[in-house]
Amino acid sequence: MIETMTATTNPVLAALAQARLRAAPIFARWCELNGVCFCPAAPADVARFVLDCASLGIERLWPALQDISKMHVALGVADPTLGGDVAAAVSDIAGIAPPRSWPNDRKQRFNSLPYDLQVYVAAHEASRERAIRRAQNEAANARQQLAAYREAQIAAQNPATQESRIHGSDADST
Repeated sequence: MIETMTATTNPVLAALAQARLRAAPIFARWCELNGVCFCPAAPADVARFVLDCASLGIERLWPALQDISKMHVALGVADPTLGGDVAAAVSDIAGIAPPRSWPNDRKQRFNSLPYDLQVYVAAHEASRERAIRRAQNEAANARQQLAAYREAQIAAQNPATQESRIHGSDADST
């Protein structure tokens, strides 16, 4: 498919085809092997590309998707990577769990977010949860210290309690 684009007689079209190939080489090769249009690409084809190339891992697929996006935007055509199918395919591969604090009806929506937003939201929520746990632990420690302080204050204000403790312990030992 790409060879036919580069073999055209118009040198501008041939240069454009070569630039597209360099802009997103993994996707271009996949399109050629699968007989689909490289640019403009259909969102369903990009989603299939993501699922077919899942073994590459998200670390290699995400830059490839960004290249596809940049190329389409630079050419002034619709970005096929913004569709829900592509986001769902990337989410399946990335395996980022929705934040625990999100309601169940919104957790499904998390998977439709772009990968970079999923990473940000998940990291932000994890950081927030750690801060909340730390604050809760600090509050529990403060409550314990306050209770111990109050107990010491009560004991210091009531000398009869102290004497009864002393005499009570003497009575127990006899």
